[in-house]
Amino acid sequence: MSAMKYKKNKSALSFLLGSLILIGLSVMHLVQGQADLSIGDLFSSWDQRTEAIMGVRFPRLMVGILAGGCLAMAGLVLQTMTKNPLASAGTLGINAGAYLFVVIGTLFFPGVNASFLFSFLGACFAAFLVFMLAGKTMSPVRIVLTGMIITLLFGALTSSLQLMYEQESNGLFLWGAGTLMQNDWSGVAFIWPFALFLGLLAILSGKKFDLIHLGDEAAKGLGLPLRFVKTWGWALGILLASATVSVVGPIGFIGLMAPHLVRLMGIRGHRLQFVHTFMWGAVILIAADVLSRLISPNSELPVGAMTAFIGSPWLMYLAYKAARKMRSDKQKLTSSKKTLNPIVVTISLIGVSLVVAYVSISFGGGQFTSIQEMFAGKLVDQVTIQFRWPRVLVSFLVGALLALCGALLQNVLKNPLGDPSIIGITSGGGAGALLILVVFPSLPYIFLPIGAVIGSIMAVLIVILATKRSGFEPISLALMGVAVSAMASGVIQILTVKASLSVSPALVWLAGSTYRSTWDNVVWLLVMLVILVPFTLSLSKHLNVLAFSNEVSISLGSKVKLLRITSIVIAVLIGAVCVSIVGAIGFIGLLAPHAARALVGSAFQRVIPVSMMIGGTLLIIADFLSRYILYPTEIPSGLLVALVGAPYILYVMRKL
Repeated sequence: MSAMKYKKNKSALSFLLGSLILIGLSVMHLVQGQADLSIGDLFSSWDQRTEAIMGVRFPRLMVGILAGGCLAMAGLVLQTMTKNPLASAGTLGINAGAYLFVVIGTLFFPGVNASFLFSFLGACFAAFLVFMLAGKTMSPVRIVLTGMIITLLFGALTSSLQLMYEQESNGLFLWGAGTLMQNDWSGVAFIWPFALFLGLLAILSGKKFDLIHLGDEAAKGLGLPLRFVKTWGWALGILLASATVSVVGPIGFIGLMAPHLVRLMGIRGHRLQFVHTFMWGAVILIAADVLSRLISPNSELPVGAMTAFIGSPWLMYLAYKAARKMRSDKQKLTSSKKTLNPIVVTISLIGVSLVVAYVSISFGGGQFTSIQEMFAGKLVDQVTIQFRWPRVLVSFLVGALLALCGALLQNVLKNPLGDPSIIGITSGGGAGALLILVVFPSLPYIFLPIGAVIGSIMAVLIVILATKRSGFEPISLALMGVAVSAMASGVIQILTVKASLSVSPALVWLAGSTYRSTWDNVVWLLVMLVILVPFTLSLSKHLNVLAFSNEVSISLGSKVKLLRITSIVIAVLIGAVCVSIVGAIGFIGLLAPHAARALVGSAFQRVIPVSMMIGGTLLIIADFLSRYILYPTEIPSGLLVALVGAPYILYVMRKL
């Protein structure tokens, strides 16, 4: 009896605390805005200020409370269905799928006013992909990483559509980052029935969800219709997330944080957990919106960026706990048993690269320059020299350097998922470079790579330190890298809006593009290539030894720690400088070394030149296609690479 009484008192205390915090945040939320209001104005007689409160601010507050509660409940039920503490609508790709389909509906079916229908279909499609690709074991870390990679893939597709249809989708940029901005009560009128009825159904289903925690066999033994309950649970989570995305856009991490917070308070049983989770989800989202408006009182800052910034450390902590259970020092970088002559392969790749470069330089204004015109000097005119040549050269040099970066990371971490974009170098460098650009706009260009290097170093340090205990186990390292990338992306979104950067240039830079390449960029990259490649080749014999266990490497006379630190420093420098020049181009560092090992084996002195040639050629091809596919509209080459790279990561994961 005393235990039951203690449980009720703890639940009541938690609910009271959350209610008081929510009331306080709500008052702060209502008085925030461009027009100065006081708490007394909330209770004054009806005037224009009261109309502003009731017509704009109060709907925004109510949408925030309902959306936060729905996302939190969706996270709780998804964590129960997957038995996965890392699950939520954001981490499983459900939000990204809903967002992609809403954009598709807006662009291609403008006369159909059914954003919820498109949102629901997209969420279902994303959940289906995660379920099919994660494997039968449904490992907690694996299923979340699968969801996050699908999020990257859907994000690339969404960004491509927004850039191709810039005018039609211009109003979707802020909504796509997650915003509570409301101009009337229509959003509240749409979402409250979902919150009320689905919330009540979730509470009524609480006892059945409790039985799932006992295990499938035990639940069946107690008479639970397991398949029906799990289907209903998935449907409940998807419906709650879809309704929210259709009104406020994809807001992540609420569904991850709120259920954990409730469980940490000692609330047990799904019926109580749903009630408390709804309230604390509302608290977190309103707090994030209050904070975003404090940071940027004169411009609308996406609350989704703020929740990503706040929630990413929580995901890092959960990923760290998962990594501690996944100790692995047996990772190997596999190569083809039948390898080719590296000299022949390298010469062949040089030939392919020259042909691709010629085609890319020849294309301009929607037409090709023929070979006869080339010899007549058409490829050496002023326009070609100033614009096309540096763009092609930058594409090749960035692709080659990113391939070298990926080869180093995969070798030193013994991790087939090693890539600057996966372990946070790219996004960290982007955040650092943009921070310099926004906070210190008068500084000369030389400081942009410095900011990128600092950002990349911080990101990599977090990832490496957090996964050290697991022996840099591939999946846990990739998950930690995605968490760090999510935080850096939140910082980038906040800085982008804070600096009032226009939508299209911001999307292009975030996606990665060689559009503004100059001869100065070529010089920078050539200097790095001339310095770092010979130095790395001189270490290749020692780096080959790292493929063995630490004990064997040390017994062979290698200074393992020094080699690892040196390799990581080189990788960070490469990734940061490339980001500062062309933006966030990912996956080249993943694809090129894998292809090189398949051709010439895993010896590092062979992998380096071959992977660099493959990486450079791939990025030239991507850059050419980005200009040619939808001419005169240009797609960032980083998006094209992501459309190939994200599925390849899923393929590599299936083999791990």
